[in-house]
Amino acid sequence: MQELIVVDAVDGNNGEAGETRVSTGSEGLDDILGGGLDPSRMYLYEGRPGTGKTTISLQFLLEGVRRGERVLYVTLSETQRELALVAKRHGWSLDGVDIFELVPPETSLDPDRELTILHPAEIELSETTNLIFEKIAALDPARIVFDSLSELRLLAQSPLRYRRQVLALKHFFAARDCTVILLDDLSSSDTDLQLHSISHGVVHLEQLALDYGAERRRIRVVKMRGISFRGGYHDFIIRTGGLEIFPRLIAAEHHSEFSGAFTSSGITEFDELLGGGLERGTNALLIGAAGVGKSSLALTFALAAVERGDHAVFFGFDEGRGTLEARARSIGLPLDKAIERGALRFQQIDPAELSPGEFAANVRESVERDGARVVVIDSLNGYLNAMPDERFLILQMHELLSYLGQRGVLTILVMAQHGLVGPVDSPLDLSYLSDAVIMLRYFEVSGSVRRAISVVKKRSGAHENTIREFRLSPRGIALGPPLTNFAGVLTGTPVYIGDQEPPIVPGVIDAT
Repeated sequence: MQELIVVDAVDGNNGEAGETRVSTGSEGLDDILGGGLDPSRMYLYEGRPGTGKTTISLQFLLEGVRRGERVLYVTLSETQRELALVAKRHGWSLDGVDIFELVPPETSLDPDRELTILHPAEIELSETTNLIFEKIAALDPARIVFDSLSELRLLAQSPLRYRRQVLALKHFFAARDCTVILLDDLSSSDTDLQLHSISHGVVHLEQLALDYGAERRRIRVVKMRGISFRGGYHDFIIRTGGLEIFPRLIAAEHHSEFSGAFTSSGITEFDELLGGGLERGTNALLIGAAGVGKSSLALTFALAAVERGDHAVFFGFDEGRGTLEARARSIGLPLDKAIERGALRFQQIDPAELSPGEFAANVRESVERDGARVVVIDSLNGYLNAMPDERFLILQMHELLSYLGQRGVLTILVMAQHGLVGPVDSPLDLSYLSDAVIMLRYFEVSGSVRRAISVVKKRSGAHENTIREFRLSPRGIALGPPLTNFAGVLTGTPVYIGDQEPPIVPGVIDAT
C-alpha cells in the first residue's frame, strides 16, 4: 500500500461518495487511516490475546456514545462484569453502551442450554446468529463490536459453514446503517485468510516479547478498501485511557519554511572552527571516547539556544538529570536554572521501556507543541539499545533527522566510540546521515592526557580543517590555537615536531 495521501483532510470525507469518516476512537489510528473508517462497513481487528483488541474496540464504541449514537457490544467470550472491569481500569463508564451477552454466565452450565450436546452444530449456530440478528434489529445501533469470531468458528465446526455464517453477518449488516468491528484472537491457523477477503478492512495488533525489558506492541493496517493509509508497523502502548498509537514518522508530511541562519555554540573559537556555527535545519554528530567532553559540548549548544530565547530539549539515554546538572556546574553552565524556568527540558529515556515509535512521537511533541529549536540526543549508543537491529535504527534515525531538518531544528547527536587512546571504533556508522561530524579525541603528550577537537565534515559550508586542543574548566570550554606542531594527534599518540615544549590551552586546571 502506498504512503498516506490525505484527501479532504478538513472535514474527513473520503472523497468518493462524500461520506464523513467514522472515527475509530483512537487519534493515532485515525491519523494512520487519514481520517478514520468508511461508515456502514465491516472491519476486522485481529491479534493474539493481550494485544489490546477489547480496549481499542471499546474506544470505538465510546466515541459513538460521545457523538450521541446507539452502540452495541455483542460478546460470546467476555462477560459484562469483565468488560465493566476493563472500562473501570481505564477510567471509563459503560453507560450508553448496550452489552449483549449471548450466553449468560448463570445459565451457561444449564443442561437445557448445552446445545452442542443436545443439538447438531447447525442448529446451535443458527440459533446463535438468529439471536444476534434479533438483538440488532431491536436496538438498531450505529456501531457494533462482535467479540469474538473464535466462538463462532468453534460453533461452525467447518471452514465452509464458518465462512457462510460470516457472509450472512456481512449481508445482514450491509442492509443496515451501522459500522461493525469483528474481533478475532487468531486461534485458528495463520493461513486462514477468509476473514481478510470478506472484511472491508483489516487491522492487525501484535505483542513482542524482547529478551530484556518491557514487551513491545505494534499495529499494522493490513487492508483497507478505498482508503489510502500509512503502511507499515506503528508502535503503541496501553495505558490508562486506552491505546496510545504512535503513527510511523514520515518526514515528507511535515515540511515548513524556516531561515537557515547560523546558530552559535556559545564558544567563539568553536564557532570559528565550524566556519561561523551550525545552520538551522542541520544536524551534527559528536563522536569520541567516553568522558572526552561530548555531552558538555552538546550542553553548550542547548544553553546557547536558551540565551538566544529559543527552546531546547535534551534527551538523556545514559545519564540522569542530577548527574548532568553536576557536570554542567563543574564547567560553569547554568543548566539547572534553564530547566527551572522551562527554557530547556530534560527528559530521561529508559531504552528498555520506550519503543522507537514512542520516542519519535516525543520528539515531535517537543518540536510542534513546545517549539524546541535545538534537540540533543545523548547518546545514540543508548538509542541503539532501544532498537537492537542496526538496520532499522538507521532507517528510524534517517526519518527522524529528515523530519527535524524540515522543521528547521538544529539536532545534536552524541555517540561514544569504543576505546580511549589509540584506535577507536564506533558501534555503527551514522556519519553519512550527519550534516556535520565533530571528532573529539584524547591524546597523550609528555605524560599528560589532553583533548583535541576537529570538524571532519560539514555539508552546509566551509570550515577549518585544523585540529585544536580544548579543555573543560569551571569557566566553561576553552579552545586553543591549531596544533600545527603535532603530527598524528587523531591517532592518540602524536609526535611533537616543534622546537619548544608543547603549549597548553589557556585556562585553569581541568574540571575532569
